[in-house]
Amino acid sequence: MSINVCNDRSMASITSLPSGISAGSLVLLSTQTASSSATIDFTSNIDSTYKEYIFKFIDIHPATDSADFSFQADTGTNTSYNQTMTTTAFYSENQEGGSGSLGYSTGRDQGQGTSFQQIADDVGNGNDECCAGTLHLFDPSNTTFVKHFISKLHDYQSGNYSQTWFHAGYFNTTTALTRIRFKFSSGNIDAGVIKMYGVL
Repeated sequence: MSINVCNDRSMASITSLPSGISAGSLVLLSTQTASSSATIDFTSNIDSTYKEYIFKFIDIHPATDSADFSFQADTGTNTSYNQTMTTTAFYSENQEGGSGSLGYSTGRDQGQGTSFQQIADDVGNGNDECCAGTLHLFDPSNTTFVKHFISKLHDYQSGNYSQTWFHAGYFNTTTALTRIRFKFSSGNIDAGVIKMYGVL
């Protein structure tokens, strides 16, 4: 089946991909469950086996109200988690009362910064409040190019907003990244699951 034929058919009638096109497969590499955890670290399986890694966040619940969920990376066996990043950030939100907004967040980006990058904002710590979403990290073992990432997370914000955050950027290093750390800006990760996948 050619791509043209594929485009002329409904999605429901397509039973296989055209020749030469393969579907990407997710390989589950690690699952970590938070339980009053200061951080969640992935320190193995990030290597040249895969060109893309996906982290899935499921019901990440902070112990402290209005905390930002964030991440950083490091190289080798280093544990400083202070790699230089340049990033961008925007959001959409709607409050339970109906007021909402869409905007770029200059306070949530970095220009050659070494801080943890916020990927969910002001997450509430009520019993029913949490955040969820995905982070894509591209080719972390490459020693020629910088390392790009994109993320999309939704949170139940502490002020009763439905809030979606979009972040992207790059680690400005040609050294291989080998470890990723997740944490809240304040307090522990009270509960939640993070899964790491390799993409074939």
